[in-house]
Amino acid sequence: MVNLKRIIDAELKKKFSETKATGNEYLDVITGEIHKELGFKNRMPSCCHAMRKMMKTGDIILEEPTKGYGATLKIRYLLKPKKEQEG
Repeated sequence: MVNLKRIIDAELKKKFSETKATGNEYLDVITGEIHKELGFKNRMPSCCHAMRKMMKTGDIILEEPTKGYGATLKIRYLLKPKKEQEG
């Protein structure tokens, strides 16, 4: 059985690394874009769940679908610890 969370986590970690390398302090991710990039069909709840599980202290939800799971969920992941951002 395919572990969707593992696939989504790997894609997010790849995006985090690429974004850090450019010097950006955060990455905004939209569920619908990840879903499409990975070629998923009818796996939006899995994407939303995995993206929420990847959140750490300081990360924020910028947009949230009414029912919580949908293509418009947008999360801002902070890529540097808060102390580094302030300093």
